[in-house]
Amino acid sequence: MRVLVVEDFEVLATTIGTGLRREGMAVDVVLDGDDALAHLAGTRYDVVVLDRDVPGTHGDDVCRDIAAGGGAGPRVLMLTAAGTVRDRVEGLGLGADDYLPKPFDFTELVARVRALGRRSAPAVPPILQAEDLALNPSRRVAFRGGRRLELTPKEFALLECLLASGDRVVSTEELLERVWDEAADPFTTAVKTTVRRLRIKLGEPPVIETVREGGYRIAGPR
Repeated sequence: MRVLVVEDFEVLATTIGTGLRREGMAVDVVLDGDDALAHLAGTRYDVVVLDRDVPGTHGDDVCRDIAAGGGAGPRVLMLTAAGTVRDRVEGLGLGADDYLPKPFDFTELVARVRALGRRSAPAVPPILQAEDLALNPSRRVAFRGGRRLELTPKEFALLECLLASGDRVVSTEELLERVWDEAADPFTTAVKTTVRRLRIKLGEPPVIETVREGGYRIAGPR
């Protein structure tokens, strides 16, 4: 899941970004509305965590711009210190999909971001499966042959992305975009290294196929 955090209080913005990355999300952080619009123009995000009162382009206008793009755009979770019922109604009226007043509990923020991420993505089964491999995105657990897999957040996110893609080949560039974030070096070996570790944990027979000059996909039925 790719998330954009728009928050002008840098300490809070960094904290949110770090926490969401630990949950396996790819997160970009910006501190004003102008930068937010620039990122939205060049990157496909699943969820935008948007502080309503940011410098530059106001958060309300950022939200309107996203809503004007229609249902194909990212979902918006609006954050603000103004937490009255009227404020929430106004925020939702601007096109926000959810509204969370400050201060907030981080576990609630994570749960809401995940829920919005599921709404932004094409419908997928609650359990992603391939042969004896099963992954539950909402519970953040994966099993193979009944054995629970101990996966890092990045390994889990990569496997989830491949399983959700069915038999489609997923390029290294797409995996970098969906699982990592803008800080990732396009020439990095992070994808290859993570796939190698994941293959070891998945065991035999191999589950992830490498498609020459294409990327990776989940192996079909044997």
